[in-house]
Amino acid sequence: MNKLIVNSNHHVSKSSPKIIYIKVKDHSVSGEDFELILNDELEMLETFPKPSQERLPDYYKSEDYISHTDSKRNLFEKIYHLIKGIALKRKLKLIDSIAKDSKLVLDVGCGTGDFLHVAHKAGWTISGIEPDEEARAIANKKTNGAVFNTDQLFKLESESFDVITLWHVLEHLPDLDQHLSLFKKLLKSDGALIIAVPNYKSYDAQVYSEFWAAYDVPRHLWHFSQNTLKKLADKADMKLVETVPMKFDAYYVSLLSEKYKSGKMNYLKGFWNGWRSNVSARKSGEYSSLIYVIKKT
Repeated sequence: MNKLIVNSNHHVSKSSPKIIYIKVKDHSVSGEDFELILNDELEMLETFPKPSQERLPDYYKSEDYISHTDSKRNLFEKIYHLIKGIALKRKLKLIDSIAKDSKLVLDVGCGTGDFLHVAHKAGWTISGIEPDEEARAIANKKTNGAVFNTDQLFKLESESFDVITLWHVLEHLPDLDQHLSLFKKLLKSDGALIIAVPNYKSYDAQVYSEFWAAYDVPRHLWHFSQNTLKKLADKADMKLVETVPMKFDAYYVSLLSEKYKSGKMNYLKGFWNGWRSNVSARKSGEYSSLIYVIKKT
């Protein structure tokens, strides 16, 4: 992939020219163009320009923003929810393997609350954070009012949780250092932070390039590699202890990428590229999305 050198006021480095890794479009809402700037130090891409905090909510205003709805209007959404049901069981199995006795979980960016609902049924004491008002209302119907607005996150007591989960959420948060420091503070001494994010070094990311759906600019402010998460954990004085593949994501992302690339949902080709991505990742470890388990040091 060609990289272009540009000058800008981006904060990656105040003195060096900026490397454009790729130019991408917001395919789902605005149609606007963005650049992904390479942060060499963290092996991470940064969306440029970043929307202001006042403007950012406008980019989530779409009936197609699937994490904020329970709708099953078409085959794609039905496939999404079928896969989500299987993924929820795997997520529950993961947190159950981490916390054996006390079971207090905080799900940040919990969407419509399905993971919290499943965790509560399995005996977990649940809390959730969700900024979107409509998604939060749906989540609270499923969780008996256990989900709160973002402001509440900064009012929680230290060392309150055994597990904090962010399922495809970290890429949306504006200040990585601040939030990772906060999550560390909220975890018990033996607690675990579980982060699931897309991997821009995956096979499907290379195949679809600027049409790769998991770039999802400008809602995704950051784009991570495996080394990024290790370095971010180190910066927060925490330790990455386990990495778990999310194999279903390759199929979902490839299907959506096909739609962005061709204008239609090519199920056969999307599933084929999702399968090829997972086969490639068996050797490289570069799955479309990965779950990172991070603990206090």
